[in-house]
Amino acid sequence: MAASRTTMENEDNIPEYEYVDVNTNVFHIGSFQSEWLKRLSPQEWSYQQQDETEFDANFAKDMQINAQTMDALKSVCSYDSLCCHPEEEKPDMETVPEDSILRTLLQRKKRQDYKASLKIHKNRHDLYAEELDRLTVVRKPDTVTDMLPEGEIILTINIYYPAVFDKFNYVRPHMTLLMTGSHTLAELRDAICCVSDLQVCGEFSNTPDVAPDFTSKDLYKSAFFFFEGIFYNDMRFPECQDISMTIIEWAKSHNFPPYSQAGMEDTRFSDLKVKVGFPYLYCHQGDCEHLVIITDVRLTHRDDCLDKKFYPLLIHKHRIATQKCAVCHIFIGRWFTKNDQFAPSDPCLFCEKCFRMLHYDSEGKKLGNFVAYPYVDRGAFN
Repeated sequence: MAASRTTMENEDNIPEYEYVDVNTNVFHIGSFQSEWLKRLSPQEWSYQQQDETEFDANFAKDMQINAQTMDALKSVCSYDSLCCHPEEEKPDMETVPEDSILRTLLQRKKRQDYKASLKIHKNRHDLYAEELDRLTVVRKPDTVTDMLPEGEIILTINIYYPAVFDKFNYVRPHMTLLMTGSHTLAELRDAICCVSDLQVCGEFSNTPDVAPDFTSKDLYKSAFFFFEGIFYNDMRFPECQDISMTIIEWAKSHNFPPYSQAGMEDTRFSDLKVKVGFPYLYCHQGDCEHLVIITDVRLTHRDDCLDKKFYPLLIHKHRIATQKCAVCHIFIGRWFTKNDQFAPSDPCLFCEKCFRMLHYDSEGKKLGNFVAYPYVDRGAFN
């Protein structure tokens, strides 16, 4: 765990719980990394596999057992003792023998029988999640330059739904990312996928074929993170504005403690002071606000994905139900209409096909009076 209940000599570097099992006190991530590297031996955080003889000797010393007991443990816990098929026979990894006595195999058999009883099998979202695991677990880079350095820090970050999504608000994280200490906050911002960034602004009932070549993120690039009294603004582009200034001025006029500012693109995670388990803020598109919670801070180990090209690494993304067309109830909604005499409700969602068939003649001329806006379904990006 990133947090320790034990009192350490350096309170600024070692996070202790402020509220038990909820969040820690404030600590500096870079100093925490340095403290771990000082306290651990290089063999403990190295990517190199430890020599088996040396490992056995260290294990026996730590467990305070003699060589005879160590040999007995190795024999009982060896791979050969776990096999339930003849040595010359190639095992079928999907079939559990009927006469198995291993508890792990019995549990696996029980799980297989349960899955076979289900009418619904794996969907594309489950297959995608499994593919993510296959691509990243214990992955080594092709070149040394793409290898994460030994002793690098890894943060687990949960990004929650915007506050306007009442159904999932503060309940399930929208996505979970792994970031390294050398990543900047701007790289975290670019890795967050929010449907409000993908919305298309404007009313297009008269010109539905004119596909806009921009999204909200192209027009409104300003954003900020808020960590421990500091607003980290995204100022990478000339059109970016300091949208945190309004909050800072309001807080000043109401006698709140002063807040400071910094550049999102100039701040790395190793520079931050944070609390593990504490909710922070990511704000973009003016008022689209997400909770950001750092749930873990640790050192890398040899079983991690060590290819830096895969980071920020998406390890979880919550699946959302799509909004279907109000007419056919089959295809995902693409158009949002209001004051529409052809719609079964007001406002109303239409797929592309139903929208064209109901609102335009064979020559593409508009029928009746209504307003139409492009609609981006948040479930279309599961």
